[in-house]
Amino acid sequence: MVDVVLVTGDAYVDHPSFGTAVIGRTLEAAGYRVAIIPQPNWRDDLRDFRKFGRPRLFFGVTSGAMDSMVNHYTAARRLRHDDAYTPGGQAGFRPDRATYVYSRILKQLYPDVPVIIAGIEASMRRLAHYDYWDDKLFPSILIDTPADLMNYGMGEKTTLKIARLLDEDKGIEACYELPQVAYIRRTCPTSPTIELHSFEECQKSKRAEAENYHIIELESNKIEAATLVQKHGDSYVVVNPPEPPMSSDEVDASFDLPYLRLPHPKYKKRGPIPAFEMIRWSVNTHRGCFGGCSFCTISAHQGKQIASRSEASILREVETLTADPEFHGVLTDLGGPSANMWRMKGKNQDLCRKCSRYSCSMPSICKNLDSDHRPMINLLKKVAAHPKVKHLYVGSGIRCDLFADNSGWDYFKQVVLHHTSGRLKVAPEHTSDHVLALMRKPSFSLFRETKRRFDEICKQAGLRYQLIPYFISSHPGCRLEDMAQLALDMKQMGYRLEQIQDFTPTPMTLSTEMYYTGYDPATMKPVYVATTPADKADQRRMFFFYKPDQQRDIIASLRRAGLAHFVPRLFPGKR
Repeated sequence: MVDVVLVTGDAYVDHPSFGTAVIGRTLEAAGYRVAIIPQPNWRDDLRDFRKFGRPRLFFGVTSGAMDSMVNHYTAARRLRHDDAYTPGGQAGFRPDRATYVYSRILKQLYPDVPVIIAGIEASMRRLAHYDYWDDKLFPSILIDTPADLMNYGMGEKTTLKIARLLDEDKGIEACYELPQVAYIRRTCPTSPTIELHSFEECQKSKRAEAENYHIIELESNKIEAATLVQKHGDSYVVVNPPEPPMSSDEVDASFDLPYLRLPHPKYKKRGPIPAFEMIRWSVNTHRGCFGGCSFCTISAHQGKQIASRSEASILREVETLTADPEFHGVLTDLGGPSANMWRMKGKNQDLCRKCSRYSCSMPSICKNLDSDHRPMINLLKKVAAHPKVKHLYVGSGIRCDLFADNSGWDYFKQVVLHHTSGRLKVAPEHTSDHVLALMRKPSFSLFRETKRRFDEICKQAGLRYQLIPYFISSHPGCRLEDMAQLALDMKQMGYRLEQIQDFTPTPMTLSTEMYYTGYDPATMKPVYVATTPADKADQRRMFFFYKPDQQRDIIASLRRAGLAHFVPRLFPGKR
């Protein structure tokens, strides 16, 4: 009999970038026998779910490294035809709302075995949330599934504590005292908590939902957070505070587990797994992000505080990768959720423990933040100096808003000259400062300065490199006029955009709350939102101002919106 069975919507890859492998290896290192069921067939006689029988302790369920709905559908709610976490990139190997489906099946088959849900899909749905695909407010995932417990966020430490309590026959209720879990109670806890507006109140009032989100975000940004409680009918969903940020030793221990760093051999005939191919020769330096971007879930899932690996652990991984017979000299990335937050943290951690700022870099860099880039410059040099490394690239996104002193721009110069393949991608996201403020991104003037320095570096070095910007349309607060100005700015700067995306609302982000409620939860001021397919299409079309086949529709939409003055500026000779 195995102790734990993990069920995942991804194909199995034994690599530290895949959560199921991390949890499995963590439990294994603690002496537990772990079985993994990747991408089980949920449409037949359910034999896949029975493969290992009844586990001694619990079933762990995750949709995989991606939210299954984001994995399946575009911003226009159209079905995607590929899946990066499946061999051959084939779609159709996981259900919509995989966490819901898997947990229901497991409880049907093994009603007395605890089911613990985790991963990005569960974590971001731990309380009432807006669902873009059904266009309505959903209750906590714990209400809609028969799961006994949720382990949210990065789950190694909590999963191990759960396993030990169940191993001691303490029962699932003993796990309710653990940090970083969520569960259902029939009565409201008496210990100090923050009680949110109930699910039913939020169904009736979008303002109540926005007020809830403001509290949720404040608490998720704290090192020492409060317990959150939300009533759903006759039940209460309780979300305990997270674990303290992981130390470097703890992060190292996770990354240093004996991963094979390969997909399971059963997939060989089905083709490569795109997500694995993308990260196979990359090295992750840290977890977490203190950037606070409105549309991002990284801080809500991985934490706002940066958990950095030690330099020794990183160099050990480089040694492992370069010793692989299939390594051909190119490391594709050295970074994490961002390229340049490794080892960054508050100088005075006592101040950090009292802080609830959504970002350490916005609207300005916190005076307590150590944003020294010299350790990263030295790390890049050490990795690049490895005798088997011919090229070291930085593929993660660079946060130029952290360049508070010369060390930041020195890092940028190092990356441009030595760690770029010819096209360096950055994410200004928009050109309109009022839209950027709602995105919690710096002024577009920073991109202009970044491009000026980039061009200067390339000119001095005789390089013909490109700086590629990334933009989002239809973000809350963005009107067609803002997109027309973006198109004009790009035309004047000589860009033909490639890296673009229409905003997709996903659970537990500030942008999604603005999209659904029409309020900015931080200020409770109304926010304009483009919600109709036609309005979103008009905005997205502006990215392609340079394409002749788009010109007629762009001109028509500008005229309809009373923005005809943009027409001759975008298309000389047209009115």
